[in-house]
Amino acid sequence: MKNIINIELRTQKVDFSKCKTDILAAGLFSDAGELDKLNKELNKKLDGAIDRLIKLGDFKGKEGTNAIIYSNNEIGAKRILLVGLGEKKKSTLDTARNAAANAAKTSVELKAKTMSLALHNAFGGRLDLSAMARALGEGIYFGSYRYDEFITENENGRLDSLKVSLIDPDSTKLKKLQKGLSIGIVIGKAQSYARTLANRPANVATPAVLAAAAKELARGSKRLSCTVFDEKQMAAKRMGGVLAVGSGSQNKPRFIILKYNPPGKAANKLPTVALVGKAITFDSGGISIKPSANMEEMKLDKTGGIAVLGTMKAIAELAPPVNVYGIVPSAENMPSGTSYRPGDIINTFSGKTVEVQNTDAEGRMILCDAISYAVKQKCDIIIDIATLTGACVVALGKYMAGLMGNDETLIKDLQKASDACGEKVWPMPSSEEYAKEMKSKIADLKNIGGRWGGACTAAAFLKQFAGDTKWAHLDIAGVWNFEKATEFTSEGASAFGVRLLTTYVVGLKNKKK
Repeated sequence: MKNIINIELRTQKVDFSKCKTDILAAGLFSDAGELDKLNKELNKKLDGAIDRLIKLGDFKGKEGTNAIIYSNNEIGAKRILLVGLGEKKKSTLDTARNAAANAAKTSVELKAKTMSLALHNAFGGRLDLSAMARALGEGIYFGSYRYDEFITENENGRLDSLKVSLIDPDSTKLKKLQKGLSIGIVIGKAQSYARTLANRPANVATPAVLAAAAKELARGSKRLSCTVFDEKQMAAKRMGGVLAVGSGSQNKPRFIILKYNPPGKAANKLPTVALVGKAITFDSGGISIKPSANMEEMKLDKTGGIAVLGTMKAIAELAPPVNVYGIVPSAENMPSGTSYRPGDIINTFSGKTVEVQNTDAEGRMILCDAISYAVKQKCDIIIDIATLTGACVVALGKYMAGLMGNDETLIKDLQKASDACGEKVWPMPSSEEYAKEMKSKIADLKNIGGRWGGACTAAAFLKQFAGDTKWAHLDIAGVWNFEKATEFTSEGASAFGVRLLTTYVVGLKNKKK
């Protein structure tokens, strides 16, 4: 995979004002009554430039904003980048993460070769230093990311790399910062990896290519093993859901299984988690074809599966003592003479039959086989993630993912992981009322419900395949991508779920079966 932009991230012991760098990023809260110690020092050495900027009203410290002050010979940095942190009383780890992303994005735009972070200094002792450093690391990768691997002329003129240092003159603080930063680097790299794989077009990223990417991950890690079922093997196993969806495409489906093997024997007493991700490499809707407007975005219908690949990459490097399967059913949903049709009845891997009423409700058709596979592997917990329904976007907009499940403890644990990692979720129902809508008159189930509550009925459908296993479903249809660049990142795939799932799995290390 081509490096979109190479990020080198480290800690460095150095006085803030003496650090030689292209950009020194410092934070400022909007409700700060006066400048903090660092900004006072910088302001003095810059002959009151920060005070003048604030008095003119050109910088108010609002989150998502920044201002550049050009240096003099009194400090080591060529530029000071003041990054807005919003109201201090409302600050969280996400505040730090977003501020780092803002600083990284600006540094790339300015073609800076080096950038030094002093953002943590503004928070004082409000947040744990290690946790903040992890968030800062994740933010640096998120903000610096650009997807331009198919641009043959370097019109944007960006540099190939950015060297970033998280700086502090205090060795004790730096030790805590390094501990968190090392985790943030792993997760940040995994999310960038997933964003690139998700952004790739359908003529490049086919099911077979995703399978090859999974095998490459396994080859590069002693903790991962990979098994891939092709269409013949799936037919032998009667994985009718995946086969039906992929039946109309010349790019044949694949069923990808990554298994993480934890260090030591402690994992024998810990739960086995299955992460199941929908990977439709292109979704035309099949026979129930979609409108042509914005259909190019359907290359991103593989985002759930890619998030699982990215998570498995991070888990393999962080090496938590937890057992994990990464299960990615992948197919291309295309119309042709061999496509599955409305009215067809499909025999799924679980043995349940499904009446197809809409071929564009394909995600649940491949996920049901994957969830059933996880059950047969005797996994204790199953979490699926998918760009599943437009109804979830209607319900929650583009700010958070829908979260459904059959176990309250699992749902609460995912909410805690969400709070820690900044990928937001909102609980929604998938109870028996919704399940009744998915009953068919001529098969066990049908693949669409009524007009209303589509995200909930889709989850209720998947719930039938989890059985008594603890199960949760993440509908990421509203948060799969950025249609336009924001103050924190560029447009394109978000790889939502990598941070959330990694945080959840790592947090399981102290939980017993």
